[in-house]
Amino acid sequence: MKRIIAILCACVLVFAQPGMGIWAKEPEFAIPAGAMAAAEAEEGAAVETAAQGAALEISAPSAVLMEASTGQVIFEKGADEKRSPASVTKVMTLILIFDALAEGKIHLTDEVVTSAYAKSMGGSQVFLEEGEVQTVETLIKCIVIASGNDASVAMAEYVAGSESEFVRMMNERAAGLGMTGTHFVDCCGLTDSPEHVTTARDIAIMSRELINKYPEIHNYSTIWMENITHVTRQGTKEFGLSNTNKLLKMANNFTVTGLKTGSTSLAKYCLSATAQKDGVRLIASIMAAPDYKSRFADAQTLLNYGFSACRLYEDQEGLPLGPMKVTGGVEDQVELAYEERFSYLSLTGEDLSAMQRTLILEDSLPAPITPGQKAGVLEYTLNGKTIGQVNVIAAGSVEEAGYLDYLKDLLGIVFQKSGAGAAAS
Repeated sequence: MKRIIAILCACVLVFAQPGMGIWAKEPEFAIPAGAMAAAEAEEGAAVETAAQGAALEISAPSAVLMEASTGQVIFEKGADEKRSPASVTKVMTLILIFDALAEGKIHLTDEVVTSAYAKSMGGSQVFLEEGEVQTVETLIKCIVIASGNDASVAMAEYVAGSESEFVRMMNERAAGLGMTGTHFVDCCGLTDSPEHVTTARDIAIMSRELINKYPEIHNYSTIWMENITHVTRQGTKEFGLSNTNKLLKMANNFTVTGLKTGSTSLAKYCLSATAQKDGVRLIASIMAAPDYKSRFADAQTLLNYGFSACRLYEDQEGLPLGPMKVTGGVEDQVELAYEERFSYLSLTGEDLSAMQRTLILEDSLPAPITPGQKAGVLEYTLNGKTIGQVNVIAAGSVEEAGYLDYLKDLLGIVFQKSGAGAAAS
């Protein structure tokens, strides 16, 4: 009945004052009070985490232990001190390579020609010759497994046209990830420039981006040894790649999945180690460890602590969502979706099976509606405390109805009733 009255009013306005009319919008969705409780719970968890990890002893002056799903930092030491990352730089290089693959700009089977400049790289290398042709996938293996500086530059030139342009893209990508303590000078970390710096926290951030967005990186970072074939003017020969991440072969009660080592005289010994156990994925970033072995020992210490303390809750699907009513639109309803998946990391041994979910939605949304517009929240409660929420959003768009749309609806109702009356007679 209300809708018919609204339509009749619209018609009156159409014929009385063409082009005139003001339509009131419903109030916007209010943030639930539980959001404040969630923030307080997160702050309390951070304090508790710091206390638990305080007893850990590691030799490196800078380190971070992060859970990959939530991004929560479990342990930190000198996390924001700027230091040289050496070849851990290549984590960002790999992000840009996989970005280009995902965007279809390059393909794994593309053939890349090694330039004289790429060949000239010293340090860790796979001894590419000028003019040598290798596929993108082979060069990825050379970067991930053997930390090839020459392979890194060859790929930088292939993706961006030059290393300098690639480095500009690296810094832009780092800024987009919130890596405030990072500035890259080259694509491989070979330069001992005081301007080429990052932090243990930023290494964890970019490592998280790589493994979350491109989990296929583990197809390469878990390879222990593999051969590639050099085809040059001197002939054809096999070259063995051996993984620089010796954590892969150490005795662990977790599964090592990567990721990248690095060392120079300035940087000392660095490592971004990724591992998983019982559905939990952790990242341990180590900077400036005093020797070759201690960076791996430090990573083991952090990962063992993390896996013993962490319990992860992940809601893959959420509660079922139906369409939401739309007022004042050319369509009567809009489909809903979740903005993201919810994850919660517990460090206190809580029973995560007691997690409760509550769907809090608006009664309707006023048009116009744009995709991604907030329509409510799915709230998560554990032991009586709200620990977080995920936004429920509009999955499509709905335009605002005009006078002609209402007139069309009115005429439809009239003709429908006329037809029904004729049929009855």
